[in-house]
Formats: sequence, structure tokens, C-alpha cells
Amino acid sequence: MASSAVAWRVARRLFVTATLVASLAVTAQVRADESTSAAGNGSGPGFSLGSAPPSPVEEFSKQLEDFQKSVPDLNKSIQDSASAVDTATDIGKARAAIDQLREQVSTLLAAVSDNGPVSQLGSKALQHIHTKLKTLAQEQRFRPEERQFLIGQWQRLEAETENAAKELGDARSQFASLLQILQSNEDFIDELVEIRQAEKAVEVIRNLTKNIRDASAQLNKLIGSIKPPGA
Repeated sequence: MASSAVAWRVARRLFVTATLVASLAVTAQVRADESTSAAGNGSGPGFSLGSAPPSPVEEFSKQLEDFQKSVPDLNKSIQDSASAVDTATDIGKARAAIDQLREQVSTLLAAVSDNGPVSQLGSKALQHIHTKLKTLAQEQRFRPEERQFLIGQWQRLEAETENAAKELGDARSQFASLLQILQSNEDFIDELVEIRQAEKAVEVIRNLTKNIRDASAQLNKLIGSIKPPGA
């Protein structure tokens, strides 16, 4: 029995040792296969991922295509910029816009002045109500309680119209005062409008400068791709 137990332990140790040796052998083979595959694909140490770098001719073709695509956009940018600067520096157009504003302000001021049509709206509405009240006081078509009800409604409207007319008068007077201030500063406003137009021209010039610099960088890449390697 003792010799059988010893034999069993020896056999088990030999089996475990053999299993470990087989595992190490498989692991080494797998690693060797991975290294071979990586070397064949150019993805191992010392190789870059992806395809081979483009040839000089391919690089030139790409740079040429990119530049050709940018040319129409740059031409349009130049034309649009020239037109925008012409508009921004056109004193005649600026004056025309200012004159139009001046005319509109004058029309508004005439409408809201003390003797203008806006100032008459409240009095016209009140005059109509007064006429109705006077007529109802002598009206015989209605029963007394009906006539009294109608008179009460018109009297309510009379009070509401008086309040509305007063609010309108206050708003009209304030607006008229502001318009007069605007008129008195017309020359200064003219200059401010022209300054803003000149600022727009500066913005256009800066944007065009950026577009041209971007095109120059692209063109420089194209020229660089023309030179043969080592030149």
C-alpha cells in the first residue's frame, strides 16, 4: 500500500510538470506567430501603421487639387470684398440713407406735434361721446330704464376715453421731444453713420487678408511639392 501511494504521488507530479511545460511551449509559439504577423504587416516595432507614405507625385496631386478647389472661393471673396468696400465708402449712398431717415423723422414729428393729427384723436372721440349723451337725453324711443342704462354706458366710455386721451397726449409729447432732440443732432448723427460704414470696410479688409494668407499657405505647400526629393 505504501509503495502504491508513493507511485501515485510521483505520477501526479510528472503530470503537472508536463502540463506546465506544454503550456509554456504553446505561449511561446503564439508570441512567435504574433511577432511574425506584425512584421509582415509593418505594424511591429520600427514600422508605422497604415499604408506607405504618399509618393512625391501623389503629394503634388493632392496639393494641386486642394489649391484648385480654393481658387474659386478666393476669387469670390475678393469680388465680394471689393463690392462691400465700395458700398461702405460710397458717401452718396450714406447721405441718401441719412436723408431718408431725416424725412421720416420730420413726418413723425409733424404727426405728433401739438397741432398734429395725433393730438386731435382724443378730442374727436370725446366729441362723439358728448353728442351721443346729448342725443340720448332727449331720446323718446326707449323706456326710462333703458335710456338710463344707455346713458350710463356712454358715461363710462366718456371717462375711459378721457383717461386714454390723456395717456396718448403724454406719450405724444414725450415722443415729440425726443424727435426734436434727434433733429437737433442730425449733423453729429451723420458723422456717426459714416464712421460705422468705415468700420465695416475695415472688417471686410481684415477678412480678405485672412483669406489671402490661407491661400498663400496652401500655395506654398503646392510649390514645395514641386521640388524633387533632396533638391
